[in-house]
Amino acid sequence: MDMNAGFGGFAAAIESQKLWVMNVVPTIAEKNRLGVVYERGLIGIYHDWCEAFSTYPRTYDLIHANHLFSLYKNKCNADDILLEMDRILRPEGAVIIRDDVDTLIKVKRIISGMRWDSKLVDHEDGPLVNEKVLIAVKQYWVTNSTSAQ
Repeated sequence: MDMNAGFGGFAAAIESQKLWVMNVVPTIAEKNRLGVVYERGLIGIYHDWCEAFSTYPRTYDLIHANHLFSLYKNKCNADDILLEMDRILRPEGAVIIRDDVDTLIKVKRIISGMRWDSKLVDHEDGPLVNEKVLIAVKQYWVTNSTSAQ
């Protein structure tokens, strides 16, 4: 799933008949680009990430979020968006988040509390670029319960 699809470039970069990408164009995006996604032969939908996303009956293996948290900074809490991502991502699924470093530090703190493994890496143009990439993997975990005997 591409949570901020733009022109559908993430989906177009994945050339496989066995994979598909749900391109989501945020309703608050500056420009309406869902038509471009459709013209490229890709699937897509509009959605407001302050609300729940209907996924029944599927979960996603990979979520891509390009500047999504900056886009929604003054609209809703990052916690709510991350909880929705947690709900729609299968256990051991991955998330790639690209945003400015200050936003990603806040997101990383929340993700750590969700027991996801994460790593913040530099932009491909080097460490002096304010934009960074956060890669996270949702862990499959259950609580340790001991039975009394």
